[in-house]
Amino acid sequence: MKALEGVRILDFTHVQSGPTCTQLLAWFGADVIKVERPGVGDITRGQLRDLPDADSLYFTMLNHNKRSITLNTKTADGKKVLEALIKQCDVMVENFAPGALDRMGFTWERIQELNPAMIVASIKGFGPGPYQDCKVYENVAQCTGGAASTTGFRDGLPLVTGAQIGDSGTGLHLCLGIVTALYQRTRTGRGQKVSAAMQDGVLNLCRVKLRDQQRLAHGPLKEYSQYGEGIEFGDTVPRAGNDSGGGQPGRILKCKGWETDPNAYIYFITQAPVWEAICDVIGEPGWKTDPDYAKPDARLPRLEEIFARIEKWTQTLVKFEVMDILNARDIPCGPILSMKELAEDASLRATGTVVEVEHPVRGTYLSVGNPIKLSDSPTEVRRSPLLGEHTDEILREVLQFDDETIADLQKGGALGDLVKMAAE
Repeated sequence: MKALEGVRILDFTHVQSGPTCTQLLAWFGADVIKVERPGVGDITRGQLRDLPDADSLYFTMLNHNKRSITLNTKTADGKKVLEALIKQCDVMVENFAPGALDRMGFTWERIQELNPAMIVASIKGFGPGPYQDCKVYENVAQCTGGAASTTGFRDGLPLVTGAQIGDSGTGLHLCLGIVTALYQRTRTGRGQKVSAAMQDGVLNLCRVKLRDQQRLAHGPLKEYSQYGEGIEFGDTVPRAGNDSGGGQPGRILKCKGWETDPNAYIYFITQAPVWEAICDVIGEPGWKTDPDYAKPDARLPRLEEIFARIEKWTQTLVKFEVMDILNARDIPCGPILSMKELAEDASLRATGTVVEVEHPVRGTYLSVGNPIKLSDSPTEVRRSPLLGEHTDEILREVLQFDDETIADLQKGGALGDLVKMAAE
């Protein structure tokens, strides 16, 4: 069986943070019912569209394994259908603007009246405080959660990362909260509220920088390049370029072909336990005993010179050759892999981390599969639903509505235009 088989999720999420969470739950076997506006649906269906009249990759890659029902919750009948769904589901997940669910008439108290065991999970930009009513998007979360201020080079602008740590990162946090609440419910029988703020999620992922902020009170951060360069620290954690956050000096170095290939680079860490192996590899055996290079503290003011010498060696080899040589000697490194290289990586295909998915409108597309592997609950990645594709199915199978009831809902506009298309 699938790990979450038998769990039913009422998915009121859109864009990225919420759908990331509910897609993980669906991959683990939960029945995720995505509620969408008739005729429109999740806004990402049409955003960044690369094929006309087809759901965008933005949508398809965040909504695998879900069922879609279109519902107009502004109508009385639409609200009744939603109430019926709440009674039949275990978890409601939403990432509306603050207060939106209350304005719909579905406060926590009302949901508890309908289903005392319901878990209501929410993603918001900020937790309680002066900014709790503000809308937040990916880059805003990175800026307010500490990531941007500590990313980039010391003499440059703060930078946001290409990893979606605000949206997808918070979705991952919320997913863990939901599974934890489900486990607790097995012992208490009660539902509860689960919340994850994007600012909080980003800060959690930036905890090593909060660590460094406190260390500053007791002296300079010696593993940062600026210490070795004799540059004074201020009162806050600086941007440290590509220095390693783990206390070992690290840099991104050029490899063979860097003049034409923007990703012909490798991340190289001069880890102290393998320093002698590094000296042998780059052809500087004398550095193993030279007092200016033999010990980590002695190397700190010479890091620019040391990495320049290492780079002279890495430029003679392509990045994968460098990786093979270094890995054989337990020297930590990592080639800069492009999205093209990752998409074509056979090992990632073999593990299901990268998957090909068939879609009835857009054809075959590539997506990220479940990054979390369970030995007794394999993940099957199924395509995202068409808008309203499962409306009739959900009304009949989940809510046990008969033909007459469904016909009345359609006439009253509660369902919008019903899309009927058999799943491929």
